Amino acid sequence: MKLPGVRQFTWREVATEARLLLIGIPVFLWTMIPIYHMFLFAISPKEDAFSGKLWPDHPTLHNFEIVFKQQHYFLRDFYVQFWNSLVIAASVGVLTLFIATAAAFSISRLKVPGGRMVLNLALFTYFIPAAFLAVPMYRTMGNYGLLNNHWSLILAMVTIASPYAIWVLKQASDKLPVELDEAAVMDGATTLQIFRLVYLPLMMPSLVAIGTYAVLLAWNEYLYAFLLLSNDRELTLPVALGNFLAADDSPWELLMTTGFIYALPPAAVYYAFRRYMVGGLTAGAVKS
Repeated sequence: MKLPGVRQFTWREVATEARLLLIGIPVFLWTMIPIYHMFLFAISPKEDAFSGKLWPDHPTLHNFEIVFKQQHYFLRDFYVQFWNSLVIAASVGVLTLFIATAAAFSISRLKVPGGRMVLNLALFTYFIPAAFLAVPMYRTMGNYGLLNNHWSLILAMVTIASPYAIWVLKQASDKLPVELDEAAVMDGATTLQIFRLVYLPLMMPSLVAIGTYAVLLAWNEYLYAFLLLSNDRELTLPVALGNFLAADDSPWELLMTTGFIYALPPAAVYYAFRRYMVGGLTAGAVKS
């Protein structure tokens, strides 16, 4: 009997939901178990860190106090290194957006000669793994006197992020009706006014997604930061965390606590802009 106001599910819909759950639950557990163990280390005393228990007998926040008060040798520059990571990630996000947005607008809307070739050449760079370019990038930055300077890492990460960003924004830009540009031109708008008043507002979801992608890429970078920065007060926090592993008696509980704290900002960024991420990064992937 069909109850009024209650939607009846078909067997096909139930089977689809069951398959999604069978896939989603293991993926969720696979993702969350390492995070849970990181948190478990963070709230465990040093002597209980490797006890193997699902919950420590005496959970404590003392490890967080040590990190925030910089009470360990490896944490003496915690706030400086955290700030370095923040500045570099934000700079990479802004520069990547500026370059990719201008390139996508020029290729897609202004139809500049050779624009498609530039796009294809940019994507061609991904045929070479980024790790293989680390040493040539190190030598290039050395030739220009940028080693141990934040700009070396910023420029390197912008170089890596920009080709993908240009491609995504170009595909999203292609979906915008060209009639909007034509109407703006008839109203007397200049190219810059079209870019500022028509293009940017309509591209906002994709811009947020690409900006978030570039920020998180730079925030989590280790290899290039390790090669290009060496001074303790210039390092980013991921590289500084590697120092914990150099000790004879590595303070794993402090390493995991610092890592857990470092993971909170990107989690917050993703949560804040999650509704833009899928739509923005897949814009233009399917033609209507």
